[in-house]
Amino acid sequence: MRPIARTLHTIVAWLFVAALVVQVWLAGRGVFESPTMFDAHRNLGYTLSLLTIVLFVLGLLGRMGRRPAILAAVLFGLFILQSVLVVMRDSTPAVAALHPVNGFLILFLAIVLARDSTMMRTAPATA
Repeated sequence: MRPIARTLHTIVAWLFVAALVVQVWLAGRGVFESPTMFDAHRNLGYTLSLLTIVLFVLGLLGRMGRRPAILAAVLFGLFILQSVLVVMRDSTPAVAALHPVNGFLILFLAIVLARDSTMMRTAPATA
């Protein structure tokens, strides 16, 4: 089960990174093409937050150690923060403006997680 979970973790992690790039593109379409594209951006964001839970579980099943679990948990927390920042757009727009900055932090940590997952896939399991 461990090798399968590790392989799935790597696949899901890189799909997650690719989907985050699509997420940025959808936001750009919302700004430059049509505000209705923000609906797709929002819906994809909610779906992606679920993938962080999948990554957390696969990391545990693959016995990949603490780092992947912590990164997945932090990513989940950052997704929650994304929604909070959007809600703040009317009351404190300067704080809400951190939404894209947080998004790029999510992308960065997702790349780190995917890279680590790729390197650990063939490494011995840790307890």
